[in-house]
Amino acid sequence: MNVDAVERRAVVRVRDPLAGGIDERQSDGVELSLLGALAHDDAKRRRRADIGLAIAKLLQIAIRALQLLVRPATGGQFLATCALGFTDPTMPTGIHTCPNPDQLCAIAGGYAYIIDTLHPEHSTHIPLKPVVSIHPTVDLLLFTGFHTILAWGSAGEAWHTQRLSWEGIRITGIEGDTLHGLGWNLITDQETPFTVDLRTGRHQGGGVS
Repeated sequence: MNVDAVERRAVVRVRDPLAGGIDERQSDGVELSLLGALAHDDAKRRRRADIGLAIAKLLQIAIRALQLLVRPATGGQFLATCALGFTDPTMPTGIHTCPNPDQLCAIAGGYAYIIDTLHPEHSTHIPLKPVVSIHPTVDLLLFTGFHTILAWGSAGEAWHTQRLSWEGIRITGIEGDTLHGLGWNLITDQETPFTVDLRTGRHQGGGVS
């Protein structure tokens, strides 16, 4: 990955700057004091309302986004804000390298983003939602969902399989250009083997005939 540094900011809580580190038992009294002091000062009330709005926006970002401070090897830096897909802790969140060294992949709660570090405005939100697992190969980055698999190559999306399972996919191995996995068959209530040609995305077998 042709990037000097990526700083991950796992934002989980934003403190109210008016709180000043006081505990919860004290906060009610301070709140009442502030309201009393500002009761006859419209300008201060408006400023306080603006601060409250800013805090609300920060909290919204904290709950719904993964923030990455990216420093490309060519210089400069930018902040990438990736919306959180799902709050379920089983959904992946992390950073991965891409086949194209000028790109990086960010996963936020099952939502996958390909970030172009040289041209951030050209970044891509992977259409597969949610992504439940990521599997890198020599030439591809594989995104596995509940029903299909999408492959990302150095030139962009390489292929997207047809449906392989009614619900849930397990990749069991890769041999050469062939991916092996299991997909659930609704009729038999069993996992059914399948293979995918990594060169084309075509498959054989699987839980959906």
